Amino acid sequence: MVETTTTREVRGVSLFERRVGSGPPTVVLHGGPGAHHDYLLPGFDRLAVGRTLIYYDQRGGGRSAVDREVPVGWPEQVADLDGLRALWGFERLSLAGYSWGGLLAVLYAITHPDRVGSLALVSPAPVWRGARDEYERRLAARNAAPGLVAERQRVQAGGLRELDPASYRQRMFEFSVAGYFHDPSLARNLTPFRITGRTQQAVWDSLGDFDFRKDIAGLSVPAVVVHGEDDPIPIETAETLAGLLKAPLHRIPGCGHVPYVEAPESFVAALDPFLPRSEPP
Repeated sequence: MVETTTTREVRGVSLFERRVGSGPPTVVLHGGPGAHHDYLLPGFDRLAVGRTLIYYDQRGGGRSAVDREVPVGWPEQVADLDGLRALWGFERLSLAGYSWGGLLAVLYAITHPDRVGSLALVSPAPVWRGARDEYERRLAARNAAPGLVAERQRVQAGGLRELDPASYRQRMFEFSVAGYFHDPSLARNLTPFRITGRTQQAVWDSLGDFDFRKDIAGLSVPAVVVHGEDDPIPIETAETLAGLLKAPLHRIPGCGHVPYVEAPESFVAALDPFLPRSEPP
């Protein structure tokens, strides 16, 4: 499978880019905000058959770090994506957005409706503030589950930090993301990542008391929504989003927020027929 990496200069910042596969392009938008594309791997790469997947680290995260005075709110993230589109020479974008990346894809479509060819939204972040508040409440409750708290304390007190620092860091990462999973033990299969806190906070601050439902209802673009039934982001928010977009909703039972790890076959089956691809030989 062909893979290339480069750095793009866009709107005064340097954005890390990775491409894999060959064929019609789909731009993959990672979550966070303030994360980086690596944690979508290797799961999302399963879609790089008959198409090119273009990943990039959004400004303020991963290998697209910026100085603290550089703005990183949602308008900047949307403008960066459009700057990349122009640099790539694409008239329209096929977008596959995961979590916050799903909301970013929607924001791009609202801002530039004539520049979007299709939207594939995987575990999309809520598109109104009230739903986000409910998601945060559910995630906090999961993270406070007695069994998870007890296991975390056991590992912290067990001397692993001194005996094997790398294994300790891995276990702490798994605890930090366990609440996103239907089966918390599968957190070990998620590629570790870090969040740049300033970027994360700046994006949410820039959104304020947001509600994009009316804007989304005015869109006319081919779309699909994929959501785990046990995602801490309530599946009712995905149902609302799919309804506004007049798009099919693929509900994945026994799955949390990370279907490309927890239910990879269902993940591919939902997206592969939808995303642009070369005709098979």
